[in-house]
Amino acid sequence: PVVEALGLRALAGQAAVLAVGGTGAPLGPDDAFDVVVRVGNPASAHDLDLYGGTTDPDEAAAVLAEGLVGDVGSLDSRRAATVLAQLLGPYRAAHGHFPSVPELRELLDGSPQALAGLRATLEAAGQHAMLRELEARTRQAGGPGDPAPALADRVALLDRPAFAGFFATGPEARPFALRSLGQYPLRVRVDLPERGHAEASRLLTRLLLAQFTAITAARTDTTLFACLVLDDATHAVTAETVRGIRRLRSVNAGAVLALRTVDDVPEALHTPLLGAVGCTAAFSGITTWDGKRFAEAWGKEWVETREVAQHTVFADQPFTRALHALRKLVTGKAVTTDAVTVRQVERERWSASELAYAVPAGHAVIRLATVEGEHAPPLLVELSG
Repeated sequence: PVVEALGLRALAGQAAVLAVGGTGAPLGPDDAFDVVVRVGNPASAHDLDLYGGTTDPDEAAAVLAEGLVGDVGSLDSRRAATVLAQLLGPYRAAHGHFPSVPELRELLDGSPQALAGLRATLEAAGQHAMLRELEARTRQAGGPGDPAPALADRVALLDRPAFAGFFATGPEARPFALRSLGQYPLRVRVDLPERGHAEASRLLTRLLLAQFTAITAARTDTTLFACLVLDDATHAVTAETVRGIRRLRSVNAGAVLALRTVDDVPEALHTPLLGAVGCTAAFSGITTWDGKRFAEAWGKEWVETREVAQHTVFADQPFTRALHALRKLVTGKAVTTDAVTVRQVERERWSASELAYAVPAGHAVIRLATVEGEHAPPLLVELSG
């Protein structure tokens, strides 16, 4: 329903939508989209630009590093971006375009033939500044903490026979660039080969999320609402993309991230992610551990409680005691009086147990908010209605 509603807004020229999911995901038929990219399918009419359509080597390196190794906690993505920039800049200066996947893998592996050929081309073109960049990369290669081997391993996931012909970068290549999503009311769907290439699909999902947050933040015209829908955001969320998601609201953009469990996100990002998004939904069947995180994010509310306590009445007069004894003999109960206490207490809007066990099948507890800051309390919604 979200993709369909955004598609209708795109037809009216009010929005642009990018839906990303595995092959066969229920995101809509082909004729409901302007562009359909089937990664790994030779019959695909469109290709995908790994560099997002940018011509700036530093920008391309930063986004590509986030997509390749953004989920590796032991690696600094800024160092990885520097390594990529030291290779992408010289290559583009020498050839007029960024390297393809096999060429980028050779450069990251430190292939002597690839580096020597690039060095000779730069010397012939008089690109001394870029030559210094390449020499700096050569000196740093193999040093302690060098992220190039990890980058090469991740690029190798895309350098497979199934992806031959994809991610082209030459002068004759015409891949779909995500940058056009922020300029035109397009309806785009990207099908990923999750079954045969799960790691590559997660890498591409992470890359598309990083590209989307970077492109929407950099655009000057924000009249067009841009939205990214990820059918499976497993291992796609990083610390940098959480910061990017937090900025989407101010640039008239949004993202829908579907997670099977919150544990698909690194534990250190649970609280920042739930705090960055405006709308959250907990579907039927979640665990109490996930429910606890939603309960904490949704906060508490003041409720009025009534406590009734019964106290036995002790009479002082003999006649009254006799009446009480007779009443107890007849009813079998002692004479009591009720004491009612009314007070205000704070309670969770939805507890973890309620979210895990009290949400019927086909329902979800949804909390909605607007960009102006107005929000509604979490409500139980029937999805089929």
